[in-house]
This record gives sequence, C-alpha cells and structure tokens, in this order.
Amino acid sequence: MEHENNFIEIGGSIVSEFVFSHEIYGEGFYRFDVAVDRLSGASDVLPVTVSERIVDMAAMSPGQLVLIRGQMRSYNNYVEAEGRNRLVLTVFARDVELVGQLADESPNDVFLDGFLCKPAVYRTTPFGREIADMLVAVNRSYNKSDYIPCIAWGRNARYASRLEVGNRVRLWGRMQSRGYQKKLDDGQVLEKVAYEMSVAKVELVVEDATAGQEE
Repeated sequence: MEHENNFIEIGGSIVSEFVFSHEIYGEGFYRFDVAVDRLSGASDVLPVTVSERIVDMAAMSPGQLVLIRGQMRSYNNYVEAEGRNRLVLTVFARDVELVGQLADESPNDVFLDGFLCKPAVYRTTPFGREIADMLVAVNRSYNKSDYIPCIAWGRNARYASRLEVGNRVRLWGRMQSRGYQKKLDDGQVLEKVAYEMSVAKVELVVEDATAGQEE
C-alpha cells in the first residue's frame, strides 16, 4: 500500500561515502548523497538512506552512477545550534542499481498521495512569479506518516492556495535541493540546504472523483 501513495525514482552520481545512520532490529541503515542533474546543468544533491541488506557497499563508491527507487521519508532531528527539532527528508531506497549510463535526462520522478496538513502559503516573487508552499502528510504502515514539503508554481500555486487543511491531494513532480542562509539570534549565519518536492501537477481527490490543475 505504501508504494501506491509514495514513490520516487532518481538517477545520478554518488557524491559521498556511506555513513552509518541507525539500526533497527539488527538491520543497519546507511546514508549517502546522490547528485541528480537538471536540464539546466545544475544538480540536486539528495540524501539517500539504504539498508545494508539490499546493497553491497563495498562495490559502490563516489563517482558511480545509480538508479534508485523507493519512497520519500521524513523524521525530526534535534538541532542543538537552533535549540529545536528540524524536519529532515531522505530518499528511502527500496532498490539500488548500479548503471553504466543514464538517459540524457536524469530520472527524478515523485508521486505522493496524501493530505494537506497546513494552510498553503501563497506569495509572489519580486519578479511576479507565483509560488505556494505546502506540507503534505503521507500515511504509511504502523500508523506513521511522512511530512513532505512541496512547492508549486504559477497556476498550480493559485490552485493550491484554494485547498483546505485535510484535503486529500495527489502530487506529481521531482525532488530538489535548495541552499539558503539562516540567521540565528546571536547574529551567526548558517548555510543550510532545504529539500522539497517541486510540483508539476496537483490533483484534489474528492470521494471517487478528481479535479485537478496542471501547469
């Protein structure tokens, strides 16, 4: 059921070493970063979490190309410098495949079926572009949910701004990384990276019928 409401496929280059993350019932999980190229020539560097049971880490190293399928997951991480919990996103890998090459356009496809859990924040940029920030809760097993920040543009942003908290939505798009600066109370400036889903299509689910808006 989880695969039906939360799916991601990315392809790119490994750009970090494997670092131990955590262990559950004797199963170790590791984190590493993958750079996924955009058509613009820039790259999104996305964090990946994978079980030691599905990859041979000794055979994988920075510079290799991988194709990864899995889900978007979130968890809270306490940041001592900020004195609060911070939502952390990761690609939770179900399948990792070493590949010789990728298509001209590196895969970066996400589908989410979840619920709007905060009012969408609609705004316009200084250049007049419309943006709406959403936080979508996607259910998974054992009464848990993943909270995925999403950003919509243009007509999708206007459409999202009319949605209500609790609405069930389906979203299609890609994951992106975005650098920004955060100023602390003591004046210190931290360089940080945000991860979010860039929405290409959003659809409101109403009982058995759907109504949507595509940019």
